Amino acid sequence: MARKPARADDLAPIRPETPRRARIEIEFDEPAILGALFGQFDANLVQIENRLGVYIGARGNRIQIEGPEESVARARDVLKAMHQRLLKGQELDTGAVESLIVMSSEPTLEGIITGNDAPQVMIRTRKKTIVPRSATQIDYMKALAAKDIIFALGPAGTGKTYVAVAQAVSQLITGSVQRLILSRPAVEAGERLGFLPGDMKEKVDPYLRPLYDALYDCMPPEQVERRIASGEIEIAPIAFMRGRTLADAFVILDEAQNTTPAQMKMFLTRFGQNSRMVVCGDPRQVDIPGGDSMSGLADAVKRLEGVDGISVVRFGSADVVRHPIVGRIVEAYEGKS
Repeated sequence: MARKPARADDLAPIRPETPRRARIEIEFDEPAILGALFGQFDANLVQIENRLGVYIGARGNRIQIEGPEESVARARDVLKAMHQRLLKGQELDTGAVESLIVMSSEPTLEGIITGNDAPQVMIRTRKKTIVPRSATQIDYMKALAAKDIIFALGPAGTGKTYVAVAQAVSQLITGSVQRLILSRPAVEAGERLGFLPGDMKEKVDPYLRPLYDALYDCMPPEQVERRIASGEIEIAPIAFMRGRTLADAFVILDEAQNTTPAQMKMFLTRFGQNSRMVVCGDPRQVDIPGGDSMSGLADAVKRLEGVDGISVVRFGSADVVRHPIVGRIVEAYEGKS
C-alpha cells in the first residue's frame, strides 16, 4: 500500500511552548528587616533573579516579581521563606538563600516555613537553630529524631556530619543523652603523612578536625572544652570503641566508608540502651589502604537496609549546600551532564 505523502505542515519542526509570563506584587509588614531581606546592595534579590530568571523590583516594603509564571511563583515562595527566617532570628546568608531557591521546587517548602502542611523540622543548639537546606535534609532530620541507627550516604557538602553533630549537641543540652561520642577511622586520604609528632591526642586530632569544627559551630568553645574535660564529649578514632558498650550516648561515625566490614560490625555492636548512632560516609570516596578491602559502610548498608529501627538516607549532588559550584563539581565527577 502506497504511503500517503507527508504534508508540509507535518514536516514543520515542533516549537516548544512559550512559558506563560506573570507579574505579582507582595508586601512585607516589618520594614526593620527589609535591609537584611534584600541583602547588601540588594545581593539577595540579585541572587534570586539570576537563579530563577525573573526580574525583581523593590519600592519601600513592596516587591514586584515578573517573569515566567512558574519562576515567579518560586521567587515569591523563596522571599516569603527568607522573611520567615528573619522573623525567627535565623541566619540569612548566601548559602541559606541558595538552599531556599533549591527547595522552592519541592512541595515540602511551604510546610517547613509555615507549618501548615507538616510539622516544622529544625534543630536548636546553644549557638544557632539549624533548618533543612535541602529536601533530603528534611528526611534526614526526621530520621535523626526517630530512628536508633541512621546511615547517611552521599558526597561532601551535603551536611551529613554537620546536621548529625547539631542533633547530638541538641540532645546533650536537653539531657536526652548523657554523652556525645564522635569517631572516625584514622585513614589517610590518598597521601602518606608518615609518623606524626606528639602524644596520642595530637596524633589523631588532624583526622578528627572536621568533627571539632562542627562541634564548635554548635556550642560555645568554653562549653566544648569543659564537656570534653568532663568526658561528656569524647572524640576518638574508631579503634578506641572496641570492647565498650555505649549506653545513654549519641554516637557519630564519620568517614565510615574507610572502615572495614570487621570494624563496622565492631562499631555497630557497641550500641547500648538509650543510644543513637549515626554513620556518615561517601561510598565513592574509599581510601582504605590497598584498595582490595570492601568498605564496611557498603557492606553494612547492604546487610541492614530495611531492618526495623535502622534508616538509610541517601544524598545526591542536588543536596550539596556549600557553594553552588561544589554541586556542579560533584555532578562532573559523577559523570552527569
